[in-house]
Amino acid sequence: MQQDHPSEGASRRAVLTGAASAALIAVSPAARATMSEMDEAIRAFTKGAPIKQGGVKVDIPILLESGNSVPAVVSVESPMTPADHVVKVALFNEKNPLPQIAIFTFGPKSGRAWVSTRIRLSDSQKVVAVAQMSDGGFRMGMIEVIVTLPACAEER
Repeated sequence: MQQDHPSEGASRRAVLTGAASAALIAVSPAARATMSEMDEAIRAFTKGAPIKQGGVKVDIPILLESGNSVPAVVSVESPMTPADHVVKVALFNEKNPLPQIAIFTFGPKSGRAWVSTRIRLSDSQKVVAVAQMSDGGFRMGMIEVIVTLPACAEER
């Protein structure tokens, strides 16, 4: 039977403790996306293509008591025909730990480009929806919301 050398066990323990600490820091409440990270996530979604303002409506209450379960509705103006329809809608936020909330897929048989969901918001921030159209273009809508009791993060 072979025994581990005491320094090897301590080294292994130190590595595991360090890895666990790094994981906790990575998901800690203090970790938040920034405006530039949100912009980068939007650029990745659009692959750098220009985005037209308008044609996308983000409907979220402007003043929220709690960010734990926020109703969000996104709608895009589109005839939803085979020649002219919404392909995808992505929802982004400015201050949550991850800047991309969700991506919804549509097609001409969807009838209308409309989605309702619930999201968590860590603080007062901008929420942006970007729609990819069948012609390859992109449209955007945005709303700024005020959250009085944040979700995703708690002060200790």
